[in-house]
Amino acid sequence: MSIRITILVRQEATDETKKNYGYFALISNDIKDSIEALEIYHNKDLVEKAFGNLKERLNLRQTLVSSDLSLDGKLFVEFIALIYLSYIKKEMQDGDLFKKHTLQSLLDEFDVMEYFKQKGFDGRWGEMTNRQTRLYLDLSVTPPSLH
Repeated sequence: MSIRITILVRQEATDETKKNYGYFALISNDIKDSIEALEIYHNKDLVEKAFGNLKERLNLRQTLVSSDLSLDGKLFVEFIALIYLSYIKKEMQDGDLFKKHTLQSLLDEFDVMEYFKQKGFDGRWGEMTNRQTRLYLDLSVTPPSLH
């Protein structure tokens, strides 16, 4: 027994949709390949999300500093944190971790970890769960308790 399916194209709807597609041009002094240029253009979303991370996750919505030197220091720390976030996101993509986690859920898993430091003594990590250890290894990072 064979199943027969008929598909009819609604030409008016197709034409109406196509007229809104539009065109754009990308101009570059360096990139000669059109596909590569388009991929880079679409990656601008990564930059916008990075600034979103600065505002939300890294608490840069309000600077709340009392001097230019304090602002410089805060911006520097935020920049370093953004580098770490970018690394984590890339490792998550490379390791196919987005199937099991969001960036937020992964960071939340690490947020509860504790490090104890007392004057005159070496610092010590609190107990890590097997899940946290596995996440470190999935990100290609040696878990701190194994250093």
